Amino acid sequence: MKNLFALLLLAPLVVLASEAGYRLDRSPHDSRDLVSLQSGARTYMNYCLGCHGMQFMRYEGLKEIGLTEAQIRDNLMFTADKVGEPMRIAFPPKEAKAWFGVAPPDLSVVARSRGADWLYTYLRTFYRDAKTPTGWNNVVFPNVGMPHALWPLQGQRGLEIVSHKEGGHATVQYKWSELSKGTQTAAEYDATVRDLVNFLVYVGEPSGVYRRPIGIVVLFVLGLLFVFAYLLKKEYWKDVK
Repeated sequence: MKNLFALLLLAPLVVLASEAGYRLDRSPHDSRDLVSLQSGARTYMNYCLGCHGMQFMRYEGLKEIGLTEAQIRDNLMFTADKVGEPMRIAFPPKEAKAWFGVAPPDLSVVARSRGADWLYTYLRTFYRDAKTPTGWNNVVFPNVGMPHALWPLQGQRGLEIVSHKEGGHATVQYKWSELSKGTQTAAEYDATVRDLVNFLVYVGEPSGVYRRPIGIVVLFVLGLLFVFAYLLKKEYWKDVK
């Protein structure tokens, strides 16, 4: 019975291990960095909004990252007439499904469902693959239907996956190669992806920047109250045997 209980506890870890594959890089995003958030919003509008909308985010919400209504309307508002409208796409879902095999997902909460580390690694690990319909593949999300929308910035890369055994354990080695240069250096592209992920994390929970500091203060106050409550309890029960 104990062994069965242990197996049930470890089952989720086994599933995660089977899906682990390529090691995820830690995302260096910071939702308090307004310059990064604004840069990420610009990248999203120019490279992602054509296929991926944010139905739970309105253009008006961009004011919270330091943009004025005029800046939003003149530079970022491509799919709406008023800043109070959601960030929807004009690409019909049926046509999108016919093109890519599946309708592109909404990105309102993608950072909460996938995680910032997953997004940061995913957007930096596309490679050319002639066997796929789009000509692109991704090491984090194999056989993904999405082409590499940011390839003009990063350039085109190839990947060779080499498997070999050492000491009875199979290991996988990923050998990247540069097929063509992009408009950005590797460091610049990583910064662009960081800003984009930063924006996606912010959109998933806009109040998170303000909620976390409040939560820390609340926990600190609760800790103090616990100390006083414990001392009061000891004083109240000291004569009770």
